[in-house]
Formats: sequence, C-alpha cells, structure tokens
Amino acid sequence: MSLTTHVNDAPQSDIDQPRVVAVVSWKAPVIFGLFTVLFALLPLLVPRPGMTTFRLAEQNAAIAVPDVLLPATATAWVAVLLLALCTGYAAMTVLAHRRLPLWLIVVYVAVLLIGFLAWAGAGATLPMIGLLAGALALATPLIFGALGGVIGERAGVVNIAIEAQMLAGAFTAAIAGSLAGTPWAGLVAAMLAGVLVALVLGVFTITYYVDQVIVGVVLNVLVIGITTFLFRQVLAPNTETMNSPDTFSVVPIPVLSEIPLIGPILFQQSFIVYLMYAVVALVWFGLYRTRWGLRLRAVGEHPQAADTVGIKVAATRYRAVLLGGAVAGLGGAFYTLVSVPRFNQEMTAGAGFIALAAVIFGKWDPIRATLAALLFGFATNLQGVLSVIGSPVPSQFMLMLPYVVTIFAVAGLVGRSRPPAADGEPYIKS
Repeated sequence: MSLTTHVNDAPQSDIDQPRVVAVVSWKAPVIFGLFTVLFALLPLLVPRPGMTTFRLAEQNAAIAVPDVLLPATATAWVAVLLLALCTGYAAMTVLAHRRLPLWLIVVYVAVLLIGFLAWAGAGATLPMIGLLAGALALATPLIFGALGGVIGERAGVVNIAIEAQMLAGAFTAAIAGSLAGTPWAGLVAAMLAGVLVALVLGVFTITYYVDQVIVGVVLNVLVIGITTFLFRQVLAPNTETMNSPDTFSVVPIPVLSEIPLIGPILFQQSFIVYLMYAVVALVWFGLYRTRWGLRLRAVGEHPQAADTVGIKVAATRYRAVLLGGAVAGLGGAFYTLVSVPRFNQEMTAGAGFIALAAVIFGKWDPIRATLAALLFGFATNLQGVLSVIGSPVPSQFMLMLPYVVTIFAVAGLVGRSRPPAADGEPYIKS
C-alpha cells in the first residue's frame, strides 16, 4: 500500500485540522525560583527580630488610616511560602502549555516587595507615602526621557542622546525661567532645547546616514562640554539673575488628593508631574490608536514597505525625533523647575542613560517603559530610606538591582525584548 493510499484513507477532519505547536519557555519559572531562593536566604542567614511598621497615611491626613505592624522574620517566611507557590503555579502553567498570566507576575512582585520591606525595616517605621511619592519624583524625568526614546526608536532612530536632550533642557529652563521670572518660560525653553539637540541628531543620522550610536555619544559629550563651560563662565558669576528660576509649586487636586495612600502620592504634585501623566497617555494613544502612530511604527519596522505605500520615511523620522526631543527636554526641565531651583553642571548625572535602559527594559512600549522608569525611581529612593532606618542591606545593592534586571531583560531571561526591525538602520531610498 502506498503512502498516497494512507493519506486518502485518513479522516478528512484529521487532515484539515490545524496543528498548534505551543512554545514552552521555562524562563519565568526559573527566574521566579531563583529570586525565591535568594530571598529565602535573607531570613535564614540574617533573621531580623522585631516588628516593622508600615505608615500608610500622613499625620495630618483628612482620613486617618492606622499603621500596619508586621513581624519582620515571620512575614518574610510567609512571603517565601507565597513566592514558592507562585513559582509552582508558573511551572504548572508552562507544563500545561499556557501563557503566564500577568496577574501572577504582579502578585509575585508585590509579595516579594512586602516581604523584603518587612524584613529590611525590622524595628523601624517605613513611611510609605514618602517612599512612594519620592520614587515618583525621581522617576518623573526618567519617564519623560524614556518616552522620548520610545517615540524616536519606534520610528527607527536610536536615541543615545537622551542625556544630552535632558541636560540641555535643564540648562535652558534655568536661564529662561530666571530671565522671564516665570517657570512657564523655562518649560517652553526646555522643550525647544531638546528639539534643537534632536534636530542635530536627525540631520546627521537621517539626512547624512551617519551611525546613530556614534552621533548620540558625540552629542552627549558636546552638550556636557557646552553646558559646563557656560555654567562656569556665565551662570556662576550671575547666579541671582540667570540661575535662580522660580519653581512649580505643589498643587493638590481637590478630593482626589484626600484619597488614602494614593491621594498624597499621585495628586499632590507639581504641574510637570501632572503633565507627565498626560504625556504617557497621549504617547500610548498616539502610537497605537492613530494613523500617525501606525505610520511611525511602519517606518520603524519596514521603511521600504512604508515608502512603497506613500509614507515619507525621512519626514516621519524627523517628526518623531523632534517630538521625542521635546518630551525629553521636559524631563530636563524637572530638575531645575521642580527638584533644584538652579542649574548645576552635569546635574542629570546619567539619567538619560537610565531612561534609555528603561526603553529597552520596557520593550519599546510607552506604558512598560514608564513602569520600568518607576522601578528605577523606586529602587533609588528605597536605598535612601533603608540607609536612614539602618537596614543591613547595602545601599549600593539597591542602586544596582534595576540595572541587573535590565541586563536580564536585554539577554531575554525575563521575556523576549526585540527592538523595531529597522531601529538604527538608515534608510537610503533606491
């Protein structure tokens, strides 16, 4: 009997039925298990007697919320048990060829965070309002920088110059705000400075096809040099007139700011933080729900195909790079118009590179990049809080943690991280 006969004799339903091959990845369960074991070593090797107090409201809050007291070591062991259960469930999900649910990741991170804070804060009081509000403040310029990077790289232009755009924004915001006597002038000037740096980036990379990484690095060095020189020669001798801008004050939103816990954190902020909320939503909506966003993403993925259907690749990339520069400039304005009411040389201190890491960790998505920037801000603020309360965790470890997680993300250990297909590739029209 021939092979053809066997095929013809087979039930037609079996032949027509599509075969679905599920790709099983053990990355998530392995990472869960690794972090569970590492966390279990803390209460095992360094038990922390005493109670940890979680303060969930300010003393003068309109709605009183009682403090939460948890036994440090016992809470840590309960967290270890819950983390082990989450790891087991993740393994069962992989064995069943199902996708890992997002809620499981959220629960795992939340349990790990609560258990770690309870262990690290033994015998002390953790001001959760200050911890989370401080994390948001530190993350705000990073979010602006990350959003600027997402916009440019979605169009296919690698933006290593986020640091330069933020530093130029901080510098011009201080000068314009001081001379005009209003922070609004500084805000506009910061956006224009970011656009100017982005324009130089676009001219060299889009028009003249120079390597995008090299141009970005050169711009960073150039802006650092220019702002440092002008600071020493112009701003330092004329601090009162040219480097003393008015700052945006905190504006509580009625009713919302009185919500326990989240109200003081999210709705007792300055205008730039509220603007950040709007920019995150607008960037997400623009990228995924508008014609402009569809064309921008098409240019970043397959510029030749986009050109074939009539999309102007160079013009689209220019608009994306300039818009990203304006958004990154807003992040620089935060330093001189909210954080510190004056410009200091190299005051961004590498925040642009952290924002770039947030872009990669967030997989070139505005929401995920925002969450990644919040992680960096939280880790930075947490190391300060832990050092104040006398935690045994070295502060350098907390500062290192987000970068380690980013390395895992880039290496693909916490999921696939793929940039736009044409990211970094110049488009030469044939």
